[in-house]
Amino acid sequence: VANICLLAAGMMLCSIPACLLDNKEIFIHLRQMKTIPSQSCLEHRHDFRFPWRRENITPIPMTQSTCYHQQMLQQIFNLFTTENRCAAWNSTLLDRLLSSLGQRLEQLEEVTVDCPDLGIDVQKYFQGIHLYLKEKEYSSCAWEVVRVEIEKCLSLM
Repeated sequence: VANICLLAAGMMLCSIPACLLDNKEIFIHLRQMKTIPSQSCLEHRHDFRFPWRRENITPIPMTQSTCYHQQMLQQIFNLFTTENRCAAWNSTLLDRLLSSLGQRLEQLEEVTVDCPDLGIDVQKYFQGIHLYLKEKEYSSCAWEVVRVEIEKCLSLM
């Protein structure tokens, strides 16, 4: 059973271009933006119902994978460019994050195809994040919860 799981994971990884596997720079910038201890925001935790769990991920065609990756990064970029983004974040770190996201999006635009079905799921997921932030009045803790959620997203992409 373990060999089958490893084989499936290997097939999935082989179907994704190498440039898509490396979100390391974006992840590092996001991690550097942490301004308050996550533990102080435990009562603000929320299940955003990320539609893709590691155990649910199956090999998908490279074009769909690329499209999903591009749409997720675009939504993350949009999230951090909203007017209500947390003012407590260091603007230099935020600029670095946005720059890294912009560079990755440019790379992905060259190979992305249209995938409306995946787009709907991605939009619903991020709509839930936007609603949560609005309900919490864009508080520092709400943004910290979202920052951690985006880290989780990146680790699964």
